[in-house]
Amino acid sequence: MSPFSPASILSKPERAFCSRGFPRSAGISAARVALAGTLLATLPFQWAVDTAAASPIPAGRHPEAHGNVIATFSCVGYDPETKDLGVVVQSKFFAVGSVVPWAKADVGAIASQAFGNTTYGPGGLALLEQGKSAEETLHALLESDSLRERRQVGILDATGRSATHTGKECQPWAGGIAGGDFAAQGNILVSEATVKAMADAFTKTKGILGDRLMAAIEAGQAAGGDSRGMQSAAILIVRKGGGYAGYNDRYCDLRVDDAKDPIAELRRIYNIWKPNALVTEGYTLVEKKEYERAYALGREAISLRPEAGEPRYHLACYYSRGGNAEKALQMLGEALERDPSLAKQAATDTDFTPLRTDARFQALLSKAEKPSGKPAGK
Repeated sequence: MSPFSPASILSKPERAFCSRGFPRSAGISAARVALAGTLLATLPFQWAVDTAAASPIPAGRHPEAHGNVIATFSCVGYDPETKDLGVVVQSKFFAVGSVVPWAKADVGAIASQAFGNTTYGPGGLALLEQGKSAEETLHALLESDSLRERRQVGILDATGRSATHTGKECQPWAGGIAGGDFAAQGNILVSEATVKAMADAFTKTKGILGDRLMAAIEAGQAAGGDSRGMQSAAILIVRKGGGYAGYNDRYCDLRVDDAKDPIAELRRIYNIWKPNALVTEGYTLVEKKEYERAYALGREAISLRPEAGEPRYHLACYYSRGGNAEKALQMLGEALERDPSLAKQAATDTDFTPLRTDARFQALLSKAEKPSGKPAGK
C-alpha cells in the first residue's frame, strides 16, 4: 500500500471505527484532511503562500458574482490554560460551519469570510505550523492575493497572538478587532457594535473557551448582527487528543446549517455537549489525583442537567476514587433515584471498588433493582 494512500493514514482503531457501521465517508474525509495537512506541512513556505493566494475559479463563476458572499460575524479564540483554540461563527449563509472555521490543535485557528478564500484555512495553518506568527501568516496570505481587498480573515497562533484583516471592498459595515487571545470580525453588519460586543463578551466572560465563544456570538447578535438576518451557526474547538477516544483533535464540533434562530439552536446543542465534556475532563483530573477540581466539574455538569442521573453517577465515581465514601454514596443514591438502570453498571464499575464491601452500597443497588410497584403503562 502506498504510504500516501488515504487508508494508510488511518490507524487500526480508526479503520475499525469506520467499519462498525459508521459512515465510511467520515473516515475517508478524515484521511483526506490528514493527508492534506501532512503534505502542506512538508511543502515549501512560498508554495503554501502561492496556493492560498490562487484563484482557480473564473471570475464569472465566483460565489460573489452570484451574490453568495459569506456575510458573517465570527470570533476566533484561545484559552492559555487549556491551550484550546476555536472559532464561533454566524451568518445569513447556508452551512457556514463548512466554510469559515479552520483550526488545528497546538497550531492555530482561522476564520475566512466575506468573499472567502477557503485555501486560507489549510494554507494558513501550514504557515502557522512552520512557526509563523498570526501577523506573519496574515501578511503572507494576503501579499500575493489579487482579491485581498474582498477578503476578511481572523487568525490566532498557538500562543494566542492575533491578527485580523478586513479588505476595503468588503460590504459595510465591515471591520474587526484583534486583542489578546482573540480576534473578532464581521461584514455586512448592522453596525460596528456587533464586533465591539463580541470582543467585550469574550474578554469578560469566565469559563471554558466554549463558554467564552458562545457568549461572544450571542452578544454580537444582540448588538445587531448580520444586517441580512440569520441562517446558520457553528462552533469548532480543537484540543490535542480531545476528539472521540483521543483519535483526533476535534474537542467540540457543532453546526446548525439552516434555522430561523441558529444561535439559539447552537446554544441548545452546546448545552448538551458541555456536560459530557465536563464529565470527561473530570475523569482526566481524577487520573491526575486533582480531586477537588474534578469535583467542581462534576457539580457543574449536574447543574446543567439537574434532572438526569448520569452526571451524579460520574461525580459519585470521582468521590469514590478520591476516598470520600460518604459523598460517593450520597451521589450514587441520588443518581439511582433518577435512573435506576444505572445500578447494573454500578455493580461492576471498578470506580466503586472501594465501596464494594460497604453494606450501604449493596443496599442502594438492591433498592434500585427492585420493581417500583407502579402499574405498567398501557
